[in-house]
Amino acid sequence: MALIVQKFGGTSVGTVDRIRNVAERIKKFRDRGDDVVVVVSAMSGETNRLIEMAYQIEDRPNAREYDVLLSTGEQVTIALLSMALNKLGVPARSYTGTQVHILTDSAHNKARILDIKEKNMRTDLEQGRVVVVAGFQGVDEQGDITTLGRGGSDTTAVALAAALNADECQIYTDVDGVYTTDPRVVPEARRLDKITFEEMLEMASLGSKVLQIRAVEFAGKYNVPLRVLSSFDEPDFDADGSGASGTLITYEEDEMEQALISGIAFNRDEAKLTILGVPDKPGVAYSILGPVGDANIEIDMIIQNISADGTTDFTFTIHRNDFESATAVLTRVSNELGAREVVGDDKIVKISLVGVGMRSHAGIASKMFKTLAEEGININMISTSEIKISVVVDEKYLELGVRTLHSAFGLEQKTS
Repeated sequence: MALIVQKFGGTSVGTVDRIRNVAERIKKFRDRGDDVVVVVSAMSGETNRLIEMAYQIEDRPNAREYDVLLSTGEQVTIALLSMALNKLGVPARSYTGTQVHILTDSAHNKARILDIKEKNMRTDLEQGRVVVVAGFQGVDEQGDITTLGRGGSDTTAVALAAALNADECQIYTDVDGVYTTDPRVVPEARRLDKITFEEMLEMASLGSKVLQIRAVEFAGKYNVPLRVLSSFDEPDFDADGSGASGTLITYEEDEMEQALISGIAFNRDEAKLTILGVPDKPGVAYSILGPVGDANIEIDMIIQNISADGTTDFTFTIHRNDFESATAVLTRVSNELGAREVVGDDKIVKISLVGVGMRSHAGIASKMFKTLAEEGININMISTSEIKISVVVDEKYLELGVRTLHSAFGLEQKTS
């Protein structure tokens, strides 16, 4: 018997039939004697429909009312799933984020969880009920409904698992785990049985869409065992009763044989800007990046060249959607600093190798660079950390680069 928190995304509960299937799955866990708390998203497409209606009313919807609107999607799902469970003879009770009292700050549309009152949930579990909670939402100290941002249901599930000290948090999606890379790009990509929180955090931040990065951060902080599974496969149990399929995200264990590289992440949404001929003097980096940050534009990789003739070149990457606005900001900054020119490129991508095995192995970077060079792929920028190496290359080389690196590091082969 275990206490399990299960999260089902919009695709998993996208129709009434799929909601019935989810109820059948939950019943199998209850029949084994497990206590189950379920977190659900809105039905697929529902949040987008609500957003579209909001923008038909006004171009910049009021943040408070926007949260009130978006939170209704999950309310529909928790009610339908609770009905389906009760019809199967599984006692269930639904809760909105407000009813569970998932206390957040007041940052509407991107709130952060501060506290959870788990008393009512524990009472229901003790009485044999399945607790069904609306993901993605909470309430602030003023009693206003808040939402946690896109993918926030993952964070809700992990936070509930932490508050309840659950044995495992299971995230059900339309994929059956975390892969060495995107199988749509590399058909030979292999599902990982285990991956560390550190690696998953890097993968999520570098473009992997399997889990929301905040959920991974939360799970790592509170040591919540996190498993990614497919909602369309039959549940599989190992000897100790936990889910044996999918990918388990956990702390690095000394006895685990760590692969050299665990996976390859990539991000298509990259763009870079370079300001040429900037006077090289103290404070120049802030003079450039300060106004960009003030425009609420997030910066990723940064390179500053060695000074020549009293000037330097400064390059950074941003999200492709911010390319035009960042170009306008940088052009103004260039004029103020007396720089020579601003150039940009929104046809680039980032490819990253991720693996805790890098800590104890040399030569990973040189092998990566050699592999790309042999395919005629030029590297524009490089960034490294203890368990990650990222390169920026031209967009046209994305799939070739990922496939070549995947093969070069033998990621299609299962490690013992």
